[in-house]
Amino acid sequence: MIGLIIYSLIVGLVVGALARLALPGPDPMGIGATILLGIAGSVVAGVVSWLLFGHVAGFILSVAGATLILYGIRRSRGGSLTRPGRRSLPH
Repeated sequence: MIGLIIYSLIVGLVVGALARLALPGPDPMGIGATILLGIAGSVVAGVVSWLLFGHVAGFILSVAGATLILYGIRRSRGGSLTRPGRRSLPH
């Protein structure tokens, strides 16, 4: 059980960090929030993959799920999506 928790924390950290790298911008979140972002992205990707394809998601889909969650967080805060001082996406 402890091994599963440690594995989940490590995967969450890596997935969350890659999501933040894929969508650069101002994110004042610490390591704990990055881990939670990665775990949430993995869960969302797993559920969607299970519903659409009938099997669990892989690493790439987990990063994509975490990136979508990060995008949603930024949109809900009304702040910058890509770089400081920017309020909207280019047209």
